Amino acid sequence: MPSLIPVTTTHLGEHPPLLELFPDAQPVSWVRGGDGLVGWGVHAKTTVRGPNRFREARQWWHAHLEKFAITDSVHANGTGPILFTSFSFSDEEDSVLVIPKIVIGMRAGKSWITWIGEGGQPPIDVSDAVPSQLQYSWHDGTLSAPQWQRQVATAIDLIKSGKIQKVVLARDLTATTDSTIDARSILRALAAEYPSTWIFAVEGLIGATPELLLRLNKGMVTSRVLAGTISRTGDDEKDLALAASLARSSKDLEEHDFAVRSVAESLLPFCTSTNVPDSPFVLHLANVMHLATDVTGALSDSPNRIDVFAILEKLHPSAAVCGTPTDLAAKVISDLEGMSRGRYAGPVGWIDARGDGELGIALRCGQITNHQIRLFAGCGIVSESNPEKEFMESQVKFLPMKSALQKS
Repeated sequence: MPSLIPVTTTHLGEHPPLLELFPDAQPVSWVRGGDGLVGWGVHAKTTVRGPNRFREARQWWHAHLEKFAITDSVHANGTGPILFTSFSFSDEEDSVLVIPKIVIGMRAGKSWITWIGEGGQPPIDVSDAVPSQLQYSWHDGTLSAPQWQRQVATAIDLIKSGKIQKVVLARDLTATTDSTIDARSILRALAAEYPSTWIFAVEGLIGATPELLLRLNKGMVTSRVLAGTISRTGDDEKDLALAASLARSSKDLEEHDFAVRSVAESLLPFCTSTNVPDSPFVLHLANVMHLATDVTGALSDSPNRIDVFAILEKLHPSAAVCGTPTDLAAKVISDLEGMSRGRYAGPVGWIDARGDGELGIALRCGQITNHQIRLFAGCGIVSESNPEKEFMESQVKFLPMKSALQKS
C-alpha cells in the first residue's frame, strides 16, 4: 500500500497582504477585504464536464483526500487541504479543479499556511510582479454592439409573448497585447478598487465578483443574490437618490425577485429553515449599485452529509445568471448569445476537506490566454427592459476589469 502524502496546516505569523504573496503568474485566489485564501503550485489538477460534473468533482476530490495524512493545528474553516474550483456555466464545457501545493489563509487578523508534501514550512516570498503598463488593443467579441442589442430586443419579445419570464444575456470583449498577461498585478488593482468584492483567480479566469453564490460553514448556508443594477455618478447626494430609485424600480425589483426565488427554492430541500428577507438592500460598489438579498438557511441533519457539491448541483444556474424558467432561459441564451461563456457566470471558489467552502458567481471577470484576455458582462432581461439601456449597463459592468488592466 502506497504511503500517505503529508498535508500540514499551522499558524503563520506576520506576513505581507495575501495578494502580495504569489511567486508565480498563475495563482489561485479567493480574497475579500484582505481576508481569504491564496495558493500556488499544483499538486493535482483535472477537468470535468457533463451533467454529472459536480458529482465527478466530489469523487475526484475525495479520492485525493484518501491519499492525504492531514495534520491541522488550526482547525478552522478553510484549513487543511483545499480544492479551488471554477465550474463552467454550461455542463457542455470544461470545469477546472486545482489542488494547490501551498495555501495561505487569513481571517480576522489570524493567518495560517497549508502545504502538501514532506519537509518543513516552505518560505514565504513577496511577489515580484510589478505593473507593466501593457498597451491593449480592444476588439468586439462574438457580437457587435448593434447585433447584441437586436438579440436583447428579440429576448424582450419572447418575454412579452409569455414564452419566458426572464433571461440573462451576456456579451464579450477581447483585448490583446504584445506580452504575456500577468494575473497578479491585475488582481491587486481589482482589490484596491473593489475591496468589498471577492477577488478570484483559477486557471487564468480572474475577476472581482460581488455575488456570493454559496457559503457553507458548520451547517449554515448563505447565498447573496444580486439582480437589478444602476450606475453610480460619484456624487454622493445624486447616488443616494439613484439608490432610492433603484429600490423602487418595478423593472429591477421584478428581475431581483426571480433571482431570489430561484435561490430560495434551490436551498429549501437541504434546510430545516430558511430566512428570505421581504425586501432587498442596495449594495454600493465603486461603479454601480445592485439590489441585494442575503438568503440564509440551517442545513438539515442527514445520514449522508450535505456538502457544497450537493447544493451546487441544485443551485446552479440560478435566475441571476440564467433566467426563469431555467431550462427555457438556457435555450434562449444558447440561441441568442452565439458565444461560449466558458467559466464566466459559473461557480468559482474553494472547498475544504470537510465539504464546507465559499463559492461566488464568476462575474466582472476575464479569461487570460497568453497575450489575450476575454472579458464578459451580462444583463438580466425582463419585460420592461430596453436594449440601449441594457447595453449601457453591460458597458458599466466591463469597467472593473478594463480599469484593472489599465493599472496593471
